[in-house]
Amino acid sequence: MKLRWLFFLICVILGVTLLAGGLLVPAHLRALDAAVLQGAGQDGFTLLARGQSLADGNKLGASQLFLQAVRIGKIPDSEKFAATWTNLAGQNPDAQFWGDDSHVKNLFGSHFTAPDQTVPLTDFMVRQENRDAALAYLGGSRNGAAQALMRSRSFSKTVIFPPSRSAAGQAFDMAVSICGLMLDDGRLTGNLNDEILNLASQANQGNSSEPLERVLMDFTSLGGRFNWDQLTAFVAQIQSVKTIHQLAEEARGAGEHLPVLFAAVQLSGQPAGVADYLATFNETGWQDLGASLGYGAGGVQELVQRQQRLYISNWERRVTAFDPFDRFVSSAAKLSVQQPWLALAAKFVSYMLAGFFLAAALHFARPEATPLERPLQVRGFHLFRELLFSVGFLLVVLLLSEPFLAQENQKGDFPLRLFPSMVGGTVPAGIAGIQQTIMNPIILLTLLVFFVLQLLIYISCLVKLAEIRRQNIPPGMKLKLLENEDHLFDAGLYLGFFGTIVSLIVASLGLVKFSLMAAYSSTSFGIIFVVIFKIFHLRPARRKLLLEAEAQNPPGERYAPAAEPATVMPS
Repeated sequence: MKLRWLFFLICVILGVTLLAGGLLVPAHLRALDAAVLQGAGQDGFTLLARGQSLADGNKLGASQLFLQAVRIGKIPDSEKFAATWTNLAGQNPDAQFWGDDSHVKNLFGSHFTAPDQTVPLTDFMVRQENRDAALAYLGGSRNGAAQALMRSRSFSKTVIFPPSRSAAGQAFDMAVSICGLMLDDGRLTGNLNDEILNLASQANQGNSSEPLERVLMDFTSLGGRFNWDQLTAFVAQIQSVKTIHQLAEEARGAGEHLPVLFAAVQLSGQPAGVADYLATFNETGWQDLGASLGYGAGGVQELVQRQQRLYISNWERRVTAFDPFDRFVSSAAKLSVQQPWLALAAKFVSYMLAGFFLAAALHFARPEATPLERPLQVRGFHLFRELLFSVGFLLVVLLLSEPFLAQENQKGDFPLRLFPSMVGGTVPAGIAGIQQTIMNPIILLTLLVFFVLQLLIYISCLVKLAEIRRQNIPPGMKLKLLENEDHLFDAGLYLGFFGTIVSLIVASLGLVKFSLMAAYSSTSFGIIFVVIFKIFHLRPARRKLLLEAEAQNPPGERYAPAAEPATVMPS
């Protein structure tokens, strides 16, 4: 008896330890733990270091946005960076607008007279003298894309902008000036340069000019939010027109988050990844992207590569304040960065082993079998039950601990694109049909949970049936034990009805939005599994036991007439 209690304590300790270890592993199915970002950001530039590097390189406009991002993120130790930037801006105020680009600055000579050095590029380029200076310079450009862009000014029919030669053609000329200077100055990547050249060439050959005008609109939109130094730094790593479109859309709705967008593109070096992340998580993307800036370039890169929501656990922070737990989480975070699927597998295995040992502890806590019950004991079958319990334990822990597991997709159904009225763009009437997905994550998760639960009950019924068949008792007694387990064999139906009722109540209260199909799937799965078990497993087993019972009792013995009572003769 004492040995059983010793095994009980050992199993409990192992189960609790493995459960705690699994919970502390920073790997998740649909989320990215902040500890992983911290581990990924240990090597590489921090936000402050990158901003300071830009300031030292005389790119004060770009570093100014980094300073704003630092203040938004409330990153500590930023006072020195702010003081350095203020001192450099006072010594060279033009560097706030032009950065280190003296070549383009000299094109305009004394035309740059704006009192505010942070004036957007479009506000500077909309002035007649600045626009004329840019167009005159681009007329002799040696860049093929810039030359093709200048030829587009002869279009008499446009889609978004009014033609350059019309009375309202200043907007088109301004867009050509901004994009043309970027091309001529070598500020765009080779791939983006080639794409713009291709679009301009096709438009000059008589094809629709709308694709080219959309690119020009994107540069105009970005120029309305950045000055020259900021815009050149922002687009320096963009590889495609598609990414320009996406980032321009995000910049239009960024508002106060614009420094976050700029710093994320700069730190990550993955403009397309940043654009995809914000498009995928249109509700929480800005908040998560801003939080990732505090973990440096490695943290932002990890976030946009994984394309998962950021998860910050308060209880994990409190636990990791103690040294042993901190070292464990740090090591697990490094594994999650290098081998994310291996870390996730280790987490799941820890949960399953924890469930197995806890189930084993319950087995040892049970009293020993009485002499009457010993023939019913079959060695090894309790291991199958403990294994089934561990799978169910894994499912329950995942449902309770995994962040955002039942969250719906945040991705919008269609992009909303607005064109400023100043360019006279025409907007097609009507709204494109929105296709709503029937199988959203909540419905899929509900179906999966009901299916797994019914499958576990089905397997447990198979284990119980196999156990009864192997017990060292007569077939007639086995038949009676099978009758005694009828409630277990019907448990799938009970669970199915219970799941449907709970789902309908939750749906009626508006706590979760899902279809009736998900609610009724619980009962459906229960009926299917119970029917399969009773028809294909229980019925043949009972038939075999009936035949064995018949074979053990010959018909002559069972149906022999009862002996007549002896007649007592009266004396």
